[in-house]
Order: sequence, then C-alpha cells, then structure tokens
Amino acid sequence: MRGKIFFAILPLLVLLAIPFLLRPRQIGKDNSGLPERIVIITAHNESIRYEYEQAFAEYCREKFGKEIALDFRSPGGTSDIVRYIADRFEAEFRRYFESDPANGEWTAEIAEAFANPNVDKDPKASAAAKRARKLFLNSNVGIGIDLMAGGGTFDMARHAARGFAVDGKVQERHPEWFREDVIPQHFGGDNLYDKQGRYYGVVLSTFGICYNSDRIRELDPPEPPKRWSDLGEPRFFNTLTLADPSKSGSANKCFEIVIQQCMSDCNDPVKGWRNGMNLIKRMFANARNLTDAAGKVPRDISGGNAVAGMAIDTYGFIEQEWNEKQFDGKPHFFYVPPIGGTAVSADPIQMLRGAPNRKAAEIFIDFLLSPAGQKLHCYKAGVPGGPKKYTLRRPPVLKTLYDKKYDQFRTDPDYDPYVSGASFSYRPKLTGPYFGLIRVLIRSIALEPQSELQAAWKAILEAGGPQKVPQAYAAFERLPFEYTDIKSANQSIRKSATRTAIDIAAVCRSWSENARKNYLEAAELAKKGL
Repeated sequence: MRGKIFFAILPLLVLLAIPFLLRPRQIGKDNSGLPERIVIITAHNESIRYEYEQAFAEYCREKFGKEIALDFRSPGGTSDIVRYIADRFEAEFRRYFESDPANGEWTAEIAEAFANPNVDKDPKASAAAKRARKLFLNSNVGIGIDLMAGGGTFDMARHAARGFAVDGKVQERHPEWFREDVIPQHFGGDNLYDKQGRYYGVVLSTFGICYNSDRIRELDPPEPPKRWSDLGEPRFFNTLTLADPSKSGSANKCFEIVIQQCMSDCNDPVKGWRNGMNLIKRMFANARNLTDAAGKVPRDISGGNAVAGMAIDTYGFIEQEWNEKQFDGKPHFFYVPPIGGTAVSADPIQMLRGAPNRKAAEIFIDFLLSPAGQKLHCYKAGVPGGPKKYTLRRPPVLKTLYDKKYDQFRTDPDYDPYVSGASFSYRPKLTGPYFGLIRVLIRSIALEPQSELQAAWKAILEAGGPQKVPQAYAAFERLPFEYTDIKSANQSIRKSATRTAIDIAAVCRSWSENARKNYLEAAELAKKGL
C-alpha cells in the first residue's frame, strides 16, 4: 500500500523538485551581496547573448563564487526598444507622480515635459513643466530593466539627454581605460562614450555592402557592387534586400552614412542631401525584400533570396565565414567596405535610471570593457579567452587589442576599424541632429508608397532610363523639402506645447501622399516618353 502511495505522488515530488534542480549552481559561500540576475533589453542576436551568458557566468564564478544570470529582453529592433523604454518611463513616472497628491494633476503638458531636455532652458516652459522635469531627474524611477545593450550612440545619447540613462561610473572605477591610446572618446566624428558615463561604446561598427556572387552573374553587367551608388543602378531592380530604418537603428545609421557620403562627394550639403535621399529612393525602388532587423539582410542574401544589400561589418563577416564553411572554402557570399570609405560608429551599453540590480549591472559593464570582455568579441571561438561556441567578429573599442601580438587569436587580424574608418570622417553637425527625421522621411517617401515608387522606377527603366525621360525622372526625384529647410522640417515632426501627435501624423501623411502623387505622375510621363 505504501509503495502504491509513493509511486502515486512521485510525479508531484519530481515537479516540486525541478526549480531546485534548475537553480543556478553557487560555489562556496556568497558574501558578495549581489542579486542573481541582470535584466538587459537588447536587439543583439542569439550568438552574442549566448557568449555573453557563458563568459560572464565564468567571470562571476571566479570573482564572486556565484553566477549572475543575464535576463535578456528583446521586444524587437532598436526603434521598437526605444519606443518601449519611452512608454515604460512615462507610465512609471506617472505612477510615481500621482502617488503624491502634492504634485497635482497629471496632464499632457507634464507628460511632454518630464523627459524633455529643453524644458530647463525654455523661457516659455511653465513652472509645472519645470517642476516635473526636476522631479523626474531627482527620482529613482525605473522600469524594471538594468541595461540597454546595442543600438547606436544616437538613441543612447537621446536617452541620456531625456534622463532615461544614468552614469554607470566606469570612469570612476577604471580611469586607466579612458586614455586616448586605450579607449578614445572620439573617433571618426562619433563619440565612443559619454563624458558623463551615460553610455559606453563596447565595439566598433562600420557599414558595407554584401552580395551573392552566384546571383550577381544574373545581372548585366555581372559585376559586384563596390560603391553605395551601385545599389541604385537599374541592373539591381527587384534584387536587393534592405532593412527598414523605422525598425532598425543600425539600418538608419547606414542610410545616414549614405547621405553623408553624397555630401562629401560633391562638397555641397544641399546638393548632397538631394543626391543622397534620391539614391535611397532608388535603392528602395530596387528592393525585393524588406526586413525589420539589419542582421537578417546577410542571411537573406546568403540564401539566394536577394542579390545584394547593406550590412553591418559584424553581420557581414559572420555570414561570410559561415558561408565559406558551408561551401568547402568556396563562398558565394561576400562582404566588402564601399569604395570612398565608411564611417565608424560605436555599439554601446548604458545603465537605465532606477536599475533594480545596479551593483551587478555595473560589474557587467566593467566586464564588457575589460580586456577579458573585449577579447570575447574579436577572438576566435575556442582559443583561450575567446568565445566558447560562436565567433562574434565584433571589433573591440580597446585599441591595444589591435596590436600585432594578438593577431594569432583575432578572427580578423588584418581588420582594424581605427584604420579603415579613418578615410571617412563623419560630420555630426550635418545630419546628426536629423537622425530621427531621416528615419521618418524614408518611411514616408520610400516605404509607405513603395508600390508606387517601384512602379514609377520600373516605368522609367522600361522607357530607356532617366536620361530618356527627364520629365518623368524629375517628378520621381521630388522631395518634400530641401536641406535648406531641414530645421523647420525637423521641428514639424517633434512634439511640443503647440504640436501634438495628431499634428505630426498629419505632416508625415502629407509627405507620403505627395510622394505617391509624384510617383504616379512619373509613371505616366515615362509611359508617354517624356
């Protein structure tokens, strides 16, 4: 009878034991006072997350005698993450604000002001708006997330200015890392870390072109793309894969660099802006596939679903290595830096306000910037100090790792972004303040009316090309505004005391509708041979 009872309750006992069996193993007595996990919001792929987990667990076991789990949250691409963080901070600050009756009523003005960095210097801002802003910056309001990892310096600088990010204190703990010959603050026109410690670049990224050599042979002429402008050529019609810049911050950065390259080529920002935006329009007119993440572009091209596209160096190198292994050393996928140079940008990490596990999060940032964490990004899988399973091929910010003595361990010993990126100097004043505008503008004039855009481009090509139908091509090239009006255009899509979300949506809708009309007109003129 007892045996029957035992076997009857055995499944229940096993079920109850599972949490204890799966609990992270701790070594020795825990005197660290550290929490058991760090919550990280990121668009990093599975390979990066896996290697971070393995290396950091080993680091913590050796240093503290316990593991700290990395709890990754991935709600989408960088743009999705940025929106999520902003929405969560507004909800949590509103909860904090309304918990004290002395703060008064929560209003639309308060919602707009608390995270607006311009409020303090705005003489027109009300006392209530200034008070809400000060209250937020002096608070420890959090969203249950410790760190944001990856996504580019633009979005993290905005988080810093809005008050969503706080000082990670790495410069206080390790001032020796932040010398010019170790981790410089500036390179190629970009900030590699924030002076106030609100974000730190972990790796460097450049942008280039990837293509499938088998599919290239289908083109006329069958030559691989070498410059950004090549991707706008007629021979690439209906063959490209591009990432949606309204979903991917890294994709938007790539398009910003295309615009800057055009500005640099003609040494005229006004003409360069026009040339760059119309090149981007031709690229989307040539697109066969659109993705919501930049990391999907190389996979799509490697699989033969597209001929070419734009990629971050890390994704391009990883896909090229995998492709080479799959095809016995004879790859058909290639990644190349564009002729004319490309800009270097940092891929950073930042501490969010109200981080629930701040002490552990500080340790993780320190780990990523330490020589051990930096080697994880650029060493070959399996070598001492390198990743366990996946070769990440991410160029570190630590300059000293590009020394010749590390070449035998590095995956790409001939690649140094501090050298390759030096040929192109990013000029932040030209397009940096308009990074968000570029994202909105591309969505309005190239993504939303993409079917009309492609139909117009196809009609122009069938008529013999832009030179044969100049009136049609002139209609195709019309833009909602010129670079001379970019400041006012940027203000028109920003919320303020006098501009609501409805007003901004109306502006974007007018850009899309006018673009659609232009493309329909271009198609008609092309069919008439004009």
